[in-house]
Amino acid sequence: PLTLEEVRMLVELFYLPYHHGALAQELLEHFQWLRANSLSVGVPATAPDACGGTRWRGRAQSFQLLCARTCRLHSRFVSTAGRALLYDLHPYLWDIRNMLLAASAFVLWLGCQSITAPILLGRDAEPWVRRGGLFGELQALLPVGNSCDLFYHPPPLFPSSQLYLLRPLLPLDKLEHGGRSCSEVSQGLQAQLSHAPALPGRLLGSFLSLSPEYTFVLEDEGGPCGYAAGALHAEGFLQQRDSSWLPAIRHKYPPDLGAGGPALGQDALEEAVLFFHAEPLAVPQPVLRRFPSLVQLGTAPRVLDVGASRSLALCLLSALRANGSRGVFCQVSDADRQQLSFYSKLG
Repeated sequence: PLTLEEVRMLVELFYLPYHHGALAQELLEHFQWLRANSLSVGVPATAPDACGGTRWRGRAQSFQLLCARTCRLHSRFVSTAGRALLYDLHPYLWDIRNMLLAASAFVLWLGCQSITAPILLGRDAEPWVRRGGLFGELQALLPVGNSCDLFYHPPPLFPSSQLYLLRPLLPLDKLEHGGRSCSEVSQGLQAQLSHAPALPGRLLGSFLSLSPEYTFVLEDEGGPCGYAAGALHAEGFLQQRDSSWLPAIRHKYPPDLGAGGPALGQDALEEAVLFFHAEPLAVPQPVLRRFPSLVQLGTAPRVLDVGASRSLALCLLSALRANGSRGVFCQVSDADRQQLSFYSKLG
């Protein structure tokens, strides 16, 4: 059963209109302070206020621990609550869990920036977009503008106790810091997200090489199960991809490679090589002018909870918008029904 401390947390999340319990108030205060003081965090060697940066990181860690506790509470509640109570309270608790996954990843992203500290935009959404309660106040602190479709999803018919971790691609993921290299992260993600093995880089290679600072990873108990990747300035990103990244990949994987690799899976290998050697379609200039940023998202088939996918989209859009993006687009083949369905479910 739930412990007394967990019941107290639950009560504090379901408090009074226009008032919050101690846990919810602490979450909000941390997030407000972290957002307001994010300019004190930058590249550590050039941080204008090293002491302020240390304080910011300490408070960010406290916020992430609170988010993790609340996400664990959601999982425990689904596992232990009686059916009647579960179906009464789960929709709100599920919303809070999804919002805190995105908020925690966004704060972690702010703290590991190696680019210019983001310029956080003001509240520019229409008032009707905002919802009440703790969810609405957290929503107002994420710089996602009027992306209101992401906030209106019915909860799953069968609640899941699956725990998720959402985070940006961290410096620790890079080989020079003793962790995994970008290609290994890509390969691990692709093994989880694809039905058949494919060459590293087929899915995320260009983003990991040219725009790693806007890459987020979703993990469950089985490992990586989703990703969100973006490029702030799509036009420059696409030019660089076509002029330098693609030629290097084509040289590495020549067209005749698919003829001799049965160990990797003949069909998958041929498909990957064909993908690299196909000429990418040009993006029309009106699209680039109106939607200057490119995004790409995906989850493994085992991720049935649309809330986790929504959290992926929220943190990626927040990161792009925090650095000034005013619109995003994604490229999907009209034959790729799985991806079309995925983006449609996100709204």
